[in-house]
Amino acid sequence: MKLEQAIARLAPVLDEFQPGHVWLAGAGPGNAGALTLDVLSALAQADAVVYDALVDGSVLNVAPNAELHFMGKRGGRESVRQDEITAQLIALAGLGKRVLRLKGGDPYIFGRGGEEALALARAGIPYRILPGVTSAFGAMASVGIPATMRGINKAIILATGHAAGSPEDLDWAALAKTGQPIVVYMGLKNLSRIVASLLEGGLNSSTPVAVVMAATTPDERIVISNLGGIEQAALAAGIASPALIVVGEIVSMRAELTDLAARMRSA
Repeated sequence: MKLEQAIARLAPVLDEFQPGHVWLAGAGPGNAGALTLDVLSALAQADAVVYDALVDGSVLNVAPNAELHFMGKRGGRESVRQDEITAQLIALAGLGKRVLRLKGGDPYIFGRGGEEALALARAGIPYRILPGVTSAFGAMASVGIPATMRGINKAIILATGHAAGSPEDLDWAALAKTGQPIVVYMGLKNLSRIVASLLEGGLNSSTPVAVVMAATTPDERIVISNLGGIEQAALAAGIASPALIVVGEIVSMRAELTDLAARMRSA
């Protein structure tokens, strides 16, 4: 009841979803508790929700009266083409519907939200961006890895691993030379290539690495090893997508924080 009252008090300052508009929204890393109030409001007002494969079912339950259009895209699997997704958004808006495009994480961080916004703008469709908790930071917070830590890092690198080994691949050696932690999205299937490239770039095989699967959901799992052993450790643990890879000394903070928390509970 207190939660409902709090949301009701905020309702007057939340924007009204207009017919024929498209809102590109981030659903966060998975757990419905990470939704922003703007996204919660959009779900309640939407006539149509076009959602991706990383959106948890509990989030969709917030929009009981909306049409649900699954447009999931998963690396390595047959999926809907991007041009089909944008065409669907434009068509639904053209019917005068309040269209919510719901993505895991944040729509502007490896979510192709920029491409969809551009397509909507070119088609003359009014749109709005509703940011979400990006999966990298949500995952690290969930498993107890600080994204930044004084004395350890002064920056953090967000990278995509889906193109590892291809001509469009990143210069992993250059990233390794920065000495800053690297968080890799969509890199699990190319973990071997990424590890090899980082080692070639100068990172020590003892560099701590974590792989976080299905962060913030009931299926969340984490494997911690080092750069030399993470591939075998992830394989042995049966880690599957969606998963994030965290490389760097910030990973080592988890053990200390977890140990201190355990001592407090047993005291």
